Amino acid sequence: MVTLLGILVLIVGLLASVAIHELGHMVPAKRFGVRVSEYFVGFGPTLWSRVRGETEYGLKAIPLGGYVRLVGMIPPAEEVKPVRIGGAAGRLIADARDQSVLEVREGEEHRAFYRLSWWKKIIVMFGGPFTNLVLAAILFTIVLSGIGVPQQTLTVRELVPCVPPAGTVECEPSDAPSPAVVAGLLPGDTIVSVDGVELGSWVELTSYVAARPEQALRLVVDRADEHVAIALTPAPRERIVTDDAGSPVLDAAGQPVTETVGFMGVFATSERTRQPFLAGTRLTGQYLAATLPVIATLPVQVWDIAAAALTGQERDASGVMGIVGVGRAAGDIAAADVEGYGFVEKLADMLMLLGGLNLALFAFNMIPLVPLDGGHIASAIWQGIKNGWARLRKAGMPRPVDVARMMPLAYGVFAILIVMTVVLVYADIVAPVRLT
Repeated sequence: MVTLLGILVLIVGLLASVAIHELGHMVPAKRFGVRVSEYFVGFGPTLWSRVRGETEYGLKAIPLGGYVRLVGMIPPAEEVKPVRIGGAAGRLIADARDQSVLEVREGEEHRAFYRLSWWKKIIVMFGGPFTNLVLAAILFTIVLSGIGVPQQTLTVRELVPCVPPAGTVECEPSDAPSPAVVAGLLPGDTIVSVDGVELGSWVELTSYVAARPEQALRLVVDRADEHVAIALTPAPRERIVTDDAGSPVLDAAGQPVTETVGFMGVFATSERTRQPFLAGTRLTGQYLAATLPVIATLPVQVWDIAAAALTGQERDASGVMGIVGVGRAAGDIAAADVEGYGFVEKLADMLMLLGGLNLALFAFNMIPLVPLDGGHIASAIWQGIKNGWARLRKAGMPRPVDVARMMPLAYGVFAILIVMTVVLVYADIVAPVRLT
């Protein structure tokens, strides 16, 4: 039941994101005089609708997207160069053009979308993805600056009883006792300084200790409001070297590279700390920089995911997930029953998940291929280039970019998206990525 509630929360959040995305298209379009005939959230059969003014607003049965119908997206035949394409492609182009022309009411030809200047088209088409980018930044800001993120403190939560071998945290009877146990550290001690250097964070302490294996250190801890001096010698321990992404660094033989570091044997307590107000915006930029390469290599990633699902291999936990996988992740968050992982922690993770979804929606929609928003933005930019070149040559204004010619490509892209969706759904079912 709790899992279903988590999935329901995700669906509601996703629908709200889609609704706001479509508002990002509709509001500037209406401002520029374009008639918007429909505004729907979802696809498929209509569950509810109401006409307000000249726009029908409604909700459809399949909660996997939404759309606004901007009248006159495609220019009529007399406004563009003749299309000399036959066969099925030619019929697609002609059908799309005829449907677009039929939507334009008599006497309202000036309100057709294709008549907008190129920069207004960009504003209208970029408005949708831009709202997702802003939503992602807002959600990340709520979590980082409003709720706060867990950060390790300098207070000891628990001692590791031994010096475990590299790559494990399990203790065997033959393992030597940890330096923290030998030194007499106790849970509840707050480490104030090391070798006379006052500490500001747990990272400062661990970095200092890691760099000094087998060197005697002098700790000062706060124990029951009294400062107590403790002598501690970090034990040498092999640690696998990782790169910035957290992946093991391999040597020429393909084996993980290790390094010797100082080991103390302490688990720290953690507490939620609110970050500066712009932390959410900075995180949005960092995540976006990491998302763009994923989008650029999406076909390869989907191929790898399909191969993993069909061969029983383990999926990359940092790879792409479909809507089923994201729903499963939301359910895992809601159903998690772990000490210290309560309502606030679940809320923060759910908001981060929704923020990540909005960021993915932004990046995906900016792919410069019709029918995605990025494709329409690219055609508007091309119109601007044509107009500028015509002004430089003092020639007449060029014809509108004929979006109808892109319909065969649009159907091809749509078919690819359907195949990718099916692959991801199958992989999410047979080889899911678990967050907990």
